[in-house]
Amino acid sequence: GNTVIARFTVSANPDRADPASELRLLGVEQPYANHNGGGLAFGPDGSLYIALGDGGSANDPQGRAQSLNTLLGKLLRISVDDGDPYAIPGDNPLVDGGGLMEIWAYGLRNPWRFAFDRLTGDLYIGDVGQGAWEEVNFLPAGSPGGANLGWDFREGSHPFEGQPPEGAQFVDPVAEYSHGEGCSITGGVVVRDPSLPDWQGIYLYGDYCTGNVWGLLRGADGAWQSRLLFQLDANISSF
Repeated sequence: GNTVIARFTVSANPDRADPASELRLLGVEQPYANHNGGGLAFGPDGSLYIALGDGGSANDPQGRAQSLNTLLGKLLRISVDDGDPYAIPGDNPLVDGGGLMEIWAYGLRNPWRFAFDRLTGDLYIGDVGQGAWEEVNFLPAGSPGGANLGWDFREGSHPFEGQPPEGAQFVDPVAEYSHGEGCSITGGVVVRDPSLPDWQGIYLYGDYCTGNVWGLLRGADGAWQSRLLFQLDANISSF
């Protein structure tokens, strides 16, 4: 169950990769079978972003999400256009030391799907909670790296365990829901379909257990509104 990030070259058939062309860029050992995270996306800057969970078990027993010396519990950012097998973008937050240079953001438990808004470049992350709260994290386009999203000092916006170091700053989620409404968030996408003019800019996200689908929208005043839109007879694993 370890994580492998690999690239393949297209074959003569433009819809198929050449299976013999695999080049492994990055490997991460997973200590447990759960919380492996999920998601790859190229950002508007051309960098490849990789979401990894905290490694599993429960309550992050080895404190990986807050450690800058492991790739687990992180959002990583690398350049696959440079280097061998990849390069570190020069503005990654730890290029001058203090931790692993691939790290872009940390304090994640199990980021199960993230997405960039195709119009604005804003980043949304659905992060699965422990036993009480599910959350949506938001990093606006142009944000510097190094955001601490809180786990496991916090679950959502709520204290969870341990005492944060003095001066620690966390980026609170922009939306959360309790386990009275679901049990495992599945991050979605921002609607930019021109055939759906009334839905422009709404971030859709769902819950694996209940089939609930919410819409999240930021108003002109900067305040976020989240509303339950649908309840599907399905376990939502991805959008």
